[in-house]
Amino acid sequence: MSIVYILLALLMLCVMVTVHEWGHFIAARITGIPVREFSIGFGPKLAQWKSRKHETVFSVRVIPAGGYCAFYGEDDPDEKADEDPRAMRGFPVWKRLVTVFMGPCMNFILAFVVGVGLYTLSGITEVTYSDYVHIDSVNPGSAADQAGFQVNDVLKSVNGVDAAGQTADGDYRFRSLINELGRTGEPLEVTVERGEETLTLSVTPQMDATGRMLIGIGITPEVLSAKKVYPTFFEAIPLSAQLCVREGTLIIESLGKLFKGEAGISDMSGPVGVVRYVAQETQSNGPEAYWLLLVFISVNLGLVNLLPIPGLDGAQIILLIVEGIRRKPLSRKAEAYIKLVGFAALLLLFITLTYQDIAGIFGGTR
Repeated sequence: MSIVYILLALLMLCVMVTVHEWGHFIAARITGIPVREFSIGFGPKLAQWKSRKHETVFSVRVIPAGGYCAFYGEDDPDEKADEDPRAMRGFPVWKRLVTVFMGPCMNFILAFVVGVGLYTLSGITEVTYSDYVHIDSVNPGSAADQAGFQVNDVLKSVNGVDAAGQTADGDYRFRSLINELGRTGEPLEVTVERGEETLTLSVTPQMDATGRMLIGIGITPEVLSAKKVYPTFFEAIPLSAQLCVREGTLIIESLGKLFKGEAGISDMSGPVGVVRYVAQETQSNGPEAYWLLLVFISVNLGLVNLLPIPGLDGAQIILLIVEGIRRKPLSRKAEAYIKLVGFAALLLLFITLTYQDIAGIFGGTR
């Protein structure tokens, strides 16, 4: 894996986190909330300068995979911090809510903008499929293997019944015919096209553990033609929106499995694993894979940050909503403890995932 691709992966993470924090920053500027420091990266400072107008310190730090937007008084458990007119807690709830929400929102916007650019510049492949399916795999020793079926055979009919199209429930017509007609236990006559030839093969389906009759093949629609088309900017807008929704749906489904116990920490990756995966995919599949991953990970970052977990934006949004309903904030100490517990939990998760990723690299499992 080339160092260039590793650096590209690190750059991706840095851009996404910086955009997230810039969302907080720009919303604070618009609503009039002073920002104490805006940092790109973590660790020791490489460079620093201060805004004369707003007194905000801007810094660039050593570790590029991160960053933060710090506000006055937000990490001080002392109630006296509220006496500072610049303290974030002194501003109306709606202004703070907008400022917190704009972080995840900017990740969604980044994903959408990249999606529009990707579709406009890289185009999409329009594929025309046949009404018939063809074989893409034959299980060794299966009924189909013994009957002489081969990869790329186009499946035309079963016992003289046309196998084109799909059934009402969305299953392939060929698969449905095998399941229905194969229950007699008698051999079925399957007509296939193999290149220029038309053959009839005799095969006896076998019942699997779920009760379906199968012959042991993998099938997929036959591709008649494929061409690259380039949407206009306005055509790319709904395509990008659909892409972001699809990626977001996948992430929500994965989070659902995590909370249901159907997936665990072993199925997750930390920053090291993400960098490694992005670098490998980019090196193997090129720029398009890089930009698609940016869309996916940026949507992921936005959604995860909206989870109501202490230390994430989602928990802060919940606290602000509660404050708005109660018309008074939580005590400084209570809020500080919540943030401390959340930070400790996130730090522990970060260390666990990082150890898991590094162990997987040396063990060759991830």
